[in-house]
Amino acid sequence: MAPVLVDFSTRPAALSNAVVRHHRCVIASSYVVVAAGGHLKVDFAVGSGDEVADFVLRVAVLGAAVPMDVAVNDEVVTEGFSLPDDGDPGAVREYLVSVPGKVLQEGVNVLRIRNAGVAVEGDGLLRVRAITVDPAEDAGRAERVHTARTGGRSVWTFATERRPLDAPTWQPGPRLLFHLDAGAGEAATRLSWRATDGAESAIAFRSDLSGFHGHFRTGDGVIGEVRGTLTDRRTPAQGTDGILGRHFATEEERDGVWRAVGRLGLLLDDGGAPVERVTWSGRRGDATSLTLRTAVTGTTGPTATGERLDVTGKVSKVEASEEFTEWGEVAANLLRKASDKWLAHEDSADLEFTFDSPVAVTAYSLTSANDCPDRDPSDWVLEGSHDGRDWARLDARDDQQFGRRFSTKEFPFPNSVAYRHYRLRITANLGAGETQLSRVQFFGVEGGDTPPQPGVCDFVGYRQDAGGEPVGYRGTNVPAPVSGPGQEDGEDAEELLAGDFSDTARSLQDAAHLLDRLTRYLRS
Repeated sequence: MAPVLVDFSTRPAALSNAVVRHHRCVIASSYVVVAAGGHLKVDFAVGSGDEVADFVLRVAVLGAAVPMDVAVNDEVVTEGFSLPDDGDPGAVREYLVSVPGKVLQEGVNVLRIRNAGVAVEGDGLLRVRAITVDPAEDAGRAERVHTARTGGRSVWTFATERRPLDAPTWQPGPRLLFHLDAGAGEAATRLSWRATDGAESAIAFRSDLSGFHGHFRTGDGVIGEVRGTLTDRRTPAQGTDGILGRHFATEEERDGVWRAVGRLGLLLDDGGAPVERVTWSGRRGDATSLTLRTAVTGTTGPTATGERLDVTGKVSKVEASEEFTEWGEVAANLLRKASDKWLAHEDSADLEFTFDSPVAVTAYSLTSANDCPDRDPSDWVLEGSHDGRDWARLDARDDQQFGRRFSTKEFPFPNSVAYRHYRLRITANLGAGETQLSRVQFFGVEGGDTPPQPGVCDFVGYRQDAGGEPVGYRGTNVPAPVSGPGQEDGEDAEELLAGDFSDTARSLQDAAHLLDRLTRYLRS
């Protein structure tokens, strides 16, 4: 029999060998709510050549236990079956029901799961997250086959908020993009990571993976809380906002011998610096931790050929806290070689430069404007940021003078971190009520860092199965897997949820039966 899987935790729902109908139900973000007296029906196929054996029904639910009736082909398997209430309204719990093989038939079979509860205590709602049907001798087969077919399909996107220590309110934060494909292992429920700039975060996901709560520390020492809400879940093939994940061929060390154990796919982006260390664990207690080979930092001096690398052309946007738009003396003029200028009607001002990709700037130059030397900046601070919100101080100058008009002065400083945003905060000038400059240039290493290349080992760490001993774990960069034509993307549905039929039936007749039922559901 082809594996039967219904997973409501994804959008669209992941279905294999299944057509699903529902009565008195509501489709939520990561589960289906079955009201008292309502039911779910799952049609699945048994091939004509299959040996009909006993099988195990697993129903994963969220929250309080609710009595449940189960029937297969109108044969009652259990009535009023319930789990003890553990008092955790957010926990994922599993009903396991053994079903005799004699109730199955060749062709289409119908599984019915009914909420037999009454809303007396609590809300009386059955929240179904997943349903699987497996042969008794091979429990878990449906999930393993589905994971192998989809190749770790989910890329999770979370909208985040941050609340620094002693801050009274939550503030919007950068979005978090996360994808983990560790084969048939359990999903991560706790996650922590460290970036190359020293920033650290640790979070715990909700039981239905719809959000998380945790804490953070920025590279300059600010600490606080962070929380997130799931906003999107998609396949890697559907796009990751231009953020590239990393893929590894992995090995484990047991008794001094390294053995291949499969692939690992990882994408973790919080809008900041690249990740250099990541640790995750699952609900059962499995744990993995690894340190990644990160990009090789460019030098702060000249390039290998002795030439200076001007990266000003990589600036995609410049914004000023104030500019003289009536006369065209705006911030955009600072990136041109002409004799235009930028002017602000203030003795202090901010200029923010955004690059089209992160750049490790190691020097910058300022060019004075055409007139009024007392408008020249004298004191300023240069800052860098990964997300345009949190800034790191890179350089500071006081009591500067340019001497003549259109004079260019260069200011080198040590830096090996690639930032996408740079901000020049002019805090004083030479005495005028206006501030002006003719040009700003940046020098450094384009891209900031040299991308990591495949090698003998591109990460090291450990793995530990629940109840087991830790073992060595390492991986080598490999190309990303290619999504084949059999990749299941699915389409959104409301009343009827349809899955991929490639594994549904062993014969054309069985497939025709299911497709006929699907057609009748759609017509109704």
